[in-house]
Amino acid sequence: MSTTSLTEIPAFAVNRVPEVHFGPGRGRAIADDAARIGHPSKPVVLVADRAMVQLGVADRLTAALEAAGAEVARFDDIAGEPSELQVEAATDFVRFNAAGLVICLGGGSAMDIGKIAATIACTGDSPIDFAMERRPLPRRAVPKICLPTTAGTGSEFSSTNVFADGAHKKVWIWGPETKPERVVLDPELTVSLPPELTAWTGLDAFAHALEASTNVRQHPWTNLNAHRALHLIAGAVETAVHEPGNLVARGQMLVGAAHAGIAIDTCGCALAHNISHALAALGPVHHGLATALALEVVLPWQVAADRGAFAAAAEACGLGPDAAALPGWYSDLLTRCGVERRLPAAFREVSVAALAAEMRAPETQPMCQANVRPVGDADVDRFAAAMLALA
Repeated sequence: MSTTSLTEIPAFAVNRVPEVHFGPGRGRAIADDAARIGHPSKPVVLVADRAMVQLGVADRLTAALEAAGAEVARFDDIAGEPSELQVEAATDFVRFNAAGLVICLGGGSAMDIGKIAATIACTGDSPIDFAMERRPLPRRAVPKICLPTTAGTGSEFSSTNVFADGAHKKVWIWGPETKPERVVLDPELTVSLPPELTAWTGLDAFAHALEASTNVRQHPWTNLNAHRALHLIAGAVETAVHEPGNLVARGQMLVGAAHAGIAIDTCGCALAHNISHALAALGPVHHGLATALALEVVLPWQVAADRGAFAAAAEACGLGPDAAALPGWYSDLLTRCGVERRLPAAFREVSVAALAAEMRAPETQPMCQANVRPVGDADVDRFAAAMLALA
């Protein structure tokens, strides 16, 4: 007879995963998606980042929608990390056009901005009113479709939507109401991503998967997705960087980022993301680059206290169950992907104390507290100094 105590069996909850459609060229069926998900007599709002406009992708999607009889309005003033002003402008745009569907096209910024705008457009409130759970989200939202063009944030599967407030602090709007009804993963939409951004976004997805499978909130469902993500990303990111047109590698990265996004939606991130969010409060830096560099700094320290989670992650990466092999392999992966270990010059003016203070800020503390190895004040100061040494 088993002597296992019920207290030894972890309880967990699984968040809703949107309907997913995958395939090269799948984005060309956007008019069918819109007809299935959107309101038949209301306009479609396409929220697209500037790169998708410059590459003509936004025009092609608009033409396909209009050829099918849809009225289309475009909000495409998106570049860089999302800001409060951008999110507010997009929300007003969705309201003004009385949208019956919002299609999000681009990287994580377009995903987050479009999802927030569609979720709160039915209210008369500003996005900042809902940030950090100040106010509950409305249950009635404009339907959403996400077409990611980077394999990074996994925002299309996440309940968390991040933007910088007026004080340049990263805040987020959280809730299952923000998730799309449908996600379309088309590797062809990612081939135009430059090598540098392919590396940065791909390594952000890798960090999502690693942190999800090793933090204090991880559980069997998390690991099912996170370990699959680690396997896919570890095997494909270098190829995607150096062979941009390789649709097999691009597809593996999209699916890997999707699994990673599902994993962090269940249990969140940890110390590397604490650091990258803290950096973003102090200066302009690409989130993927900041997270990739932060993970390299903290990983040896994390692995030194491993109780099995990092060994399992190493095995998922193809290294065997050897946690000690993970930091060196990861550093080599950064080198092979051409990642320069350098923060923007603006961080030369940032003090260690300032970065450490942001790492301890209330909005970033949950990520620090989720770290499987307890993070003390001396650790925060040491990691802040190591990061700023890269400026």
